[in-house]
Amino acid sequence: MIKVSRGRCLLKPILKARKMTQTELAIRSGWSVRMISHYCNDEKKMSVEAMYAASLILEVDMSELYEWVIE
Repeated sequence: MIKVSRGRCLLKPILKARKMTQTELAIRSGWSVRMISHYCNDEKKMSVEAMYAASLILEVDMSELYEWVIE
């Protein structure tokens, strides 16, 4: 059986590549800047719903928001 888990969150480098600030993402998503900071600094994991919304806003696949660890 393959075990998959989320590694490091890639939201911070994605925002940088898009030249978007955490504040801009907060405005577009309705999340607090504090919550986005938690995601960017790997202090909290994004829910599936948050990942989907972020993927739509940032125009990336949901799987691109994290490094994935396969065991």
